[in-house]
Amino acid sequence: MNDPHAPYPEAPGVPGAPGAPGAPDTLGTLDPSGAHAEAPPPPCCPAAHPDSVPLSGLEFQQTPSQLYRSLRREHGPVAPVLLDGGIPAWLVLGYSEVGYVTSHDELFARDSRRWNQWPAIPTDWPLLPYVGYQPSVLFTEGAEHQRRAGVITRALEAVDQFELGHDCQQIAGQLIDVFAGAGNAELMAAYAHALPMRAAVQMCGMPAGGADTEELVRDLRVSLDAGEGDDPVSAYLRVQERIQQLVKDKRARPGSDVTSRMIGHPAGLADDEIVQDLISVIAAAQQPTANWICNTLRLLLTDDRFALNVSGGRLSVGQALNEVLWLDTPTQNFIGRWAVRDTQLGGRHIRAGDCLVLGLAAANTDPQLWPEGHIGAENSAHLSFSNGEHRCPYPAPLLADVVARTAVETLLERLPDVVLAVEPGELRWRPSIWMRGLTALPVEFTPVVG
Repeated sequence: MNDPHAPYPEAPGVPGAPGAPGAPDTLGTLDPSGAHAEAPPPPCCPAAHPDSVPLSGLEFQQTPSQLYRSLRREHGPVAPVLLDGGIPAWLVLGYSEVGYVTSHDELFARDSRRWNQWPAIPTDWPLLPYVGYQPSVLFTEGAEHQRRAGVITRALEAVDQFELGHDCQQIAGQLIDVFAGAGNAELMAAYAHALPMRAAVQMCGMPAGGADTEELVRDLRVSLDAGEGDDPVSAYLRVQERIQQLVKDKRARPGSDVTSRMIGHPAGLADDEIVQDLISVIAAAQQPTANWICNTLRLLLTDDRFALNVSGGRLSVGQALNEVLWLDTPTQNFIGRWAVRDTQLGGRHIRAGDCLVLGLAAANTDPQLWPEGHIGAENSAHLSFSNGEHRCPYPAPLLADVVARTAVETLLERLPDVVLAVEPGELRWRPSIWMRGLTALPVEFTPVVG
């Protein structure tokens, strides 16, 4: 449930930023330094390393593991890279190096206002929604981060995992009922995306099945994963307004839900803080979990090791879920951390204010971790939920597992002869260096009536 690009409400200098994949390129002035890109970068803005590699292109989108191997071979565990528009950064590829960065907040912090590249950032830079500072839990540090994250942790700890599993079974059944009689479906849109979204908003106190809830689910989908013709900015603003109303309603009539528990926490968060952090919880619960579900279904339907045990094979489902977190983790790369002062990492000189992108997918497949080249999928020491103080807060990974496992198992139990409707090689990954997920997962099965 750790989404590096979860959207946040409007912050100073961030007019209506939806902050999610699919957001429009032009989002207004998000540069917290107040500088504009029309001027040339001043001397304090370090130039790109001469061997920097662009984090873009078809190879990265479809076969990123090959690119990670190439980068590691040529540059070691920390590689100089170029973000959109030729903006320099460091991609941390090594397992131990990612662990070090995420464990030393005093050296590598989350407040993006430290970035030494702000004078070079154009006002329409597509990654601004992800790195423009906003007063949310993702960008807080020290005692303030502990306060905000502590509220989220306490609220999630009270979620009954058995009840969540039961709710997810019901949601899964309702979604499957829609397409079960057709004998075919596109599972990414009809199932994998919809299920965790509905589960998340119910967990936060929205009534199941209500028109208001369904409208919120639709707007969340658009704001997180806009398609052609969608308006993610308007959708996000509606999401923000609805969550503001939810907080207001729960403050007046609290219940047994995440929102009410955040309101009632002794830390005494203000409503605008709760709104921001609720949206982060919902967004983090949705897209990474949706990709985890879909990537696991892809593995089960394409890998011969699982073929004999797919139907109701709960042990195989658990193995597949964990293997996906190692080999096709939903969050490939996370931007990022910013160096507090000059330091060394992986043999590289990191300057104060440099941006470090956490290569979670690369770290999970680090040959230093797996010298024999075999990924031990039964091991759960992956970095898919990150690490350190800013990792996905406990018990969010456990709740995500409940949602994903229930989604996969319920589908296989209801549609035991499900198969891919296309050749495995025809499946296409989304063109993103940040998230790892399919554009579509078309399947066929024997129609189920009634």
